[in-house]
Amino acid sequence: MDFEPLIERKRRRFEELESEISSPDLFSDPARARAVLREHGAAKELLASWERLQKAKRELAENRELLDAGDSEMAEMAREEIVALEKNIPDLEMEVQVALLPPEPDEDRDAIVEIRAGTGGTEAALFAADLYRMYSRFADSLGLRVEELESSPADLGGFREIIFRVSGASVFRRLRYESGVHRVQRVPATEAQGRIHTSTATVAVLPEAEEVDIEIRPEDLRIEVCRAGGPGGQGVNTTDSAVQVMHIPTGRIVRCQDGRSQQKNKEAALKIMRSRLLEDKRREEEEKYSAHRRSLIGGGGREEKIRTYNFAENRVTDHRIKVSLYSLDRFLQGDMAELIEALQADDIRERLKEAGIA
Repeated sequence: MDFEPLIERKRRRFEELESEISSPDLFSDPARARAVLREHGAAKELLASWERLQKAKRELAENRELLDAGDSEMAEMAREEIVALEKNIPDLEMEVQVALLPPEPDEDRDAIVEIRAGTGGTEAALFAADLYRMYSRFADSLGLRVEELESSPADLGGFREIIFRVSGASVFRRLRYESGVHRVQRVPATEAQGRIHTSTATVAVLPEAEEVDIEIRPEDLRIEVCRAGGPGGQGVNTTDSAVQVMHIPTGRIVRCQDGRSQQKNKEAALKIMRSRLLEDKRREEEEKYSAHRRSLIGGGGREEKIRTYNFAENRVTDHRIKVSLYSLDRFLQGDMAELIEALQADDIRERLKEAGIA
């Protein structure tokens, strides 16, 4: 494919963005300023990748000419350069193709992650806790911040549900592929006969919404305050700190009680509500042009799995890309980068195919 016309359009657009950035009026609209700076950065990166590719192609042509120059020493040096350049050019071409793709919506946002125990009773709740620790350690390894927003502990350990926020650089881009049903196969600690049980947990990763994304009118909310229940100590259980927020038009309800004050719980509940409404809106828009896309998560059944965690084989398998890693012990400690990079690469291939760029 001839990329020259696309690159030329990007070059002209980059010059327009340079002019816009130099305008003192740009930052009077913060949202517009963020969009312009982001587009400018992406265009600059694309043009730099294109220049590296063109430079490599020129050097390859020059070294091929040296092979016929009659100088054996120069020819040997040229052969070494040719081998390196022929290996590097396909990578540079892929870099340009990826940079030509339109940015995915919300990829640079923080994320709200919701984990819920699925099929399997107590073992499913314990697995939900394992997933929470796994994501927390993965976030720590990248210098990201994890903030627990709401949880519902199970009676015998683990979580029926836990919701947390992950903030930092490009969080949603890294975690978006985690949405779906996760299946675990292992012998529970309570299993006397050593039989392997299969349980599930569902994970939903939502881009954190900003107030400008979703307008929530005060009259569309019903906010109720009540006494917090469950474990949490005297300070939580003896005050009317729990907050339940209902979005009347959609019927969505969010309840938060982990914070020690009404205000903290109200802020957390509204943050979760806004992100869920944004996800609803984003999903509706996607379905208009991409009917084959599946819903974010299924009902939690074993047959809907996206990934299996098999303890007997120390194996984690992602069924979407048919990749298995025999390092489950490290994976659960947050060493997830290899599989996430494979998911990202597969997604990029599909997007290039859909865009007709590859």
